[in-house]
Amino acid sequence: MSPIYHIGTSGWHYNHWRGVFYPNKLPPKDWLDFYSRRFDTVEINNSFYRLPQESTFDIWRQAVPPEFCFAVKASRFITHVKRLKDSAEPVQTLTGRVSRLENNLGPLLYQLPHNFHRDTERLESFLLLLDKNQRHVFEFRHHSWMENSVFDLMRKYNAGFCIFDMPGFTSPLLATADFAYMRFHGHNDLYTSCYPDAELSHWANKLRDLSSGMDAVYIYFNNDNGGFAVENALTLRKYLEGK
Repeated sequence: MSPIYHIGTSGWHYNHWRGVFYPNKLPPKDWLDFYSRRFDTVEINNSFYRLPQESTFDIWRQAVPPEFCFAVKASRFITHVKRLKDSAEPVQTLTGRVSRLENNLGPLLYQLPHNFHRDTERLESFLLLLDKNQRHVFEFRHHSWMENSVFDLMRKYNAGFCIFDMPGFTSPLLATADFAYMRFHGHNDLYTSCYPDAELSHWANKLRDLSSGMDAVYIYFNNDNGGFAVENALTLRKYLEGK
């Protein structure tokens, strides 16, 4: 079975993409429609700072084709303030809001802070709160999480491990669920540098090997400066499609 590769960018509402990706005269209200005709997924990033209202999720759902999917980054209140502890209420609020996306909902991403050290007991308590009908992914920014006991725990709950590449820190290349998830944060400079084609070709080979037998692979580029995310996403898609 070949997986479906969902490849897109982290966010789409960037003024500096005007004239680079979006036509100069296209109004911002039409950007998502324009984006969704060229990509089949996007990672919602602003939900990390402020959880959108239900009506906003309704508007987004209505603006995209049926096969389009949104990955949603969980609120920093859960990951950075509560640090996964005593989070039943905010998790319920999050999952209730994102359910408005209906069939367009992809994985929920929990990015943990770089100074949050491994705590497998707290992680498991948090995993028990999550809706098993939704896909959940964890991006661990501290090295202490990168060990087999954590990966085995995530496999137990079919929770996704977020593979990521950033200057100075590349996570292990592995999957802990029936899907894979990867974020590219920049080649030489965080969020602001473009990946060379040769490196993306290399990544395509590694991701193809990793994803054998999986349902889906979600891949997002977070280097929005200069429109690099768009350029890199299109190039990686070309390599993964064998073109």
